[in-house]
Amino acid sequence: MRQSLSLHWPRWLKKLGWYVGLGLGMASLLAATAIAQTSHISTPPPAPPISLSQQRDGLELLRTGKTDYNNGQWLQAIAAWQQAEQQFTAQQDDLNRAVVLGNLALAYQQLARWPEANQAIATSLDLFARLPAAQTERSRLAEAWNIRGSVQLAQGQAEQARTSWQRAVELFRQAQDETGEVRALINQTQALRSLGLYLSARSTLAQVNQVLQKQPDSALKSAVLLNYGDTLRLIGDLPQSQAILEHSLKLAQTERSPAQIAAAYISLGNTARAQRQPSPAAALRQADEYYKAAIAAAPSPLIRVQAQLNQVRLWLEAAPPSPQRSALQASLAAIETQLPQLPANRAAIYARINYADILMKLAATGQATPATAFSSNGEHLRIAQLLATAVQQARQLQDQRAESYALGYLGSVYEQQQQWSQAQGLTAQALLLSEISNTPDISYRWLAQLGRLLKAQGKPEAAIAAYSNAVKTLGRLRNDLVSNNLDVQFSFRESVEPIYREFVGLLLQPIVSQSAQTSPASNSQVSQARLKQARQVIESLQLAELDNFFREACLESRAVQIDQIDQQAAVLYPIILSDRLDVILSLPDGSLRHHSQAMPESAQERLIAEMLNSLAREASNRERLPKAQQLYDLLIRPFEADLATNGTKNLVFVLDGTLRNVPMAVLHDGKQYLIEKYNLALTPGMQLLPTRPLMRQQLKALIGGVSEANQNFIALPNVVTEIEKIRASMPTEVLLNQNFTRSAFQQQIQKTPFPIVHLATHGQFSSDPDQTFVLAWNDLIDVRSLSEMLQTREQVVRAPVELLVMSACQTAEGDDRAALGLAGVAVRSGARSTIATLWAVDDEAAARFVTRFYQELANSQRSKAEALRQAQLALLKELKHPFYWAPFILVGNWL
Repeated sequence: MRQSLSLHWPRWLKKLGWYVGLGLGMASLLAATAIAQTSHISTPPPAPPISLSQQRDGLELLRTGKTDYNNGQWLQAIAAWQQAEQQFTAQQDDLNRAVVLGNLALAYQQLARWPEANQAIATSLDLFARLPAAQTERSRLAEAWNIRGSVQLAQGQAEQARTSWQRAVELFRQAQDETGEVRALINQTQALRSLGLYLSARSTLAQVNQVLQKQPDSALKSAVLLNYGDTLRLIGDLPQSQAILEHSLKLAQTERSPAQIAAAYISLGNTARAQRQPSPAAALRQADEYYKAAIAAAPSPLIRVQAQLNQVRLWLEAAPPSPQRSALQASLAAIETQLPQLPANRAAIYARINYADILMKLAATGQATPATAFSSNGEHLRIAQLLATAVQQARQLQDQRAESYALGYLGSVYEQQQQWSQAQGLTAQALLLSEISNTPDISYRWLAQLGRLLKAQGKPEAAIAAYSNAVKTLGRLRNDLVSNNLDVQFSFRESVEPIYREFVGLLLQPIVSQSAQTSPASNSQVSQARLKQARQVIESLQLAELDNFFREACLESRAVQIDQIDQQAAVLYPIILSDRLDVILSLPDGSLRHHSQAMPESAQERLIAEMLNSLAREASNRERLPKAQQLYDLLIRPFEADLATNGTKNLVFVLDGTLRNVPMAVLHDGKQYLIEKYNLALTPGMQLLPTRPLMRQQLKALIGGVSEANQNFIALPNVVTEIEKIRASMPTEVLLNQNFTRSAFQQQIQKTPFPIVHLATHGQFSSDPDQTFVLAWNDLIDVRSLSEMLQTREQVVRAPVELLVMSACQTAEGDDRAALGLAGVAVRSGARSTIATLWAVDDEAAARFVTRFYQELANSQRSKAEALRQAQLALLKELKHPFYWAPFILVGNWL
């Protein structure tokens, strides 16, 4: 029998209200303390010649506050600094008063006391402005501007923060304070990323590197390098992050700083954990070694616990878990033992919440937990007690952000126990606190949790309202989601993606058949308004996935209706849910259709895997056709009448999950393949679709190709034939083999506005942007570099790429989300349309396909999708097996 949770709460915690509001921000629990903005607690200047005893008291208070602040004791720091500020005011010591007010602004920021933070930093800057020029020290004035930027960005004022940090950089340079300049530049990259100015952020980090190289080795330089390495990880530059962090570690070891050594090991573990390529298992082993080293080097229980928590999470990510069961239990028991020893600050509260979250996951999956933590039937009660302690500690510190986290996770414990009213009250209180403190970066979690709780209690309308606010929050948080969240790459599928899917499932609420066997079903009775909302949510998920892929909110969306583009097209949205497969059909007249089929997600994934396996060259029709027909019955057959009535010629798919790896051309109705009936195209979402058709009078191609064996890739001898055939169809500029270098390609891209860029070379699509690339003769051009080349071209010659063709690429083996890389190339490159291959197609077949495609494209009556279809049909007649003709897909505009 499920045990009811019953805790003895303080009076304040029993007064839990009901509240639903809008959240505005998001960050993971682990990210909350891992990287702080690089503001500096100012120390006082030399004392002016006034009452020495009084002056000493003020300076001592200032230093005491600094110690308290660095220990996370923000209330004590505020108390000390307020006393110091009173003394400096009485002494008319405006310089020291300005310094202490800046420090107070940082402490108020930590507690989200924004009016006081804003007033303190404004008064500080006003005092500096009134000081005589000779008395105003440039570094201290620069630090005030640095603090102002920190306070502004924390309130979502990215542009104002950028301006403040620019001013700080100028002043630090004037003062020849290179360390301060580096800190302000690193801060500036946070504002630039929040504004979507990623190239500028990278340029700024390049300045950081130049300044750091000139600085002498020191413990301070090690700390700055640590921050720099963490920032590089956030923007996805993992190899450079590792190099910088290794340098930081070396300096920390030279300076014999145990805390800095342990912090460097933790950051190196985080970067190794993020890399996972080319060998995920090797990356996880390396991360584990770094965390072990951090545990051994940690000079305090807090740092040790943080490293142990990271290590346990790493173990739980491994499949199967890497440590022995006894090792996992021992590590958890060690963490449990150390928690009471931790100082009462935010980092310790987060460590307690982090530990409770791990135990909740273990309890949910039935895995073993340490004997010190639980009795046989009281694990949830013990977790609740851990979190209740965290709530009380946060309350004592007046830390509403930490309190919100603790209350929200406590609500999750009650949710697992199906104690709905208690869970709802705690979640509502957590949400209210996140809004009162203007810390909306956690609100989306509690909005979604509220939605789940309301749904479980049979209140679908209220649940929809909560989920709607959660998704709106995530939409507004695109830049924060990728720029401020250390663990977003690990947590997206766990904590973000499910919100979209749960919301879609709630909106559709289908009447599904009880049999898992595929069969036609009538349109479930879902209103057009709900269908439109569900379509919008699934498009938002597609956009969020691509943001997460690039670790940048780099894509612009726009509202586009299918009838604005093509009256003969229809768009299909398959949606993989935990218990069923839903499909929405969007027709040119604006109406929507819906079909839902009961089918566990595991069965859907198994069918997709079997379909992909049946496309191997050695597979037979007997293996393949039943799977192709089953997918057809799920995705197409319910809408055959609608497609026929609307005269559909072009069928566009917005594919979900692992369905992206399946070429829709192979779906089979029992008589013919789908490619024999429709022109086919893919798009990551209608909101990302460029609408202009190909300008045929300007057809000209830039071709880059590698036909010879190079960089451990096999030769592609038919590339030469492929290039000659393209030359016969249109004017070309060719870079082949040794001539196809990164620099030569970039030079040609910027020199002439080629509407077509054709890459006849090896390439790979992966869920990791660092492993999504095309092969040049002397280099691998990754997706970011390729997109920057093409985007720079558009800025220089003001002509986007109309068609990007990659004829010899493949999705990374064993990566079930590899097609994200293809979608990423398609939308990030700026090309209006992209043609690529899902697997390494036969070299000769690729040459035949390309020849026919360009011949068809030269026909002024052919759209890109029609030219693609005719080329595939020609291959199908010659080479029956889908292995040869099916992998060619069109992403983007099909006209």
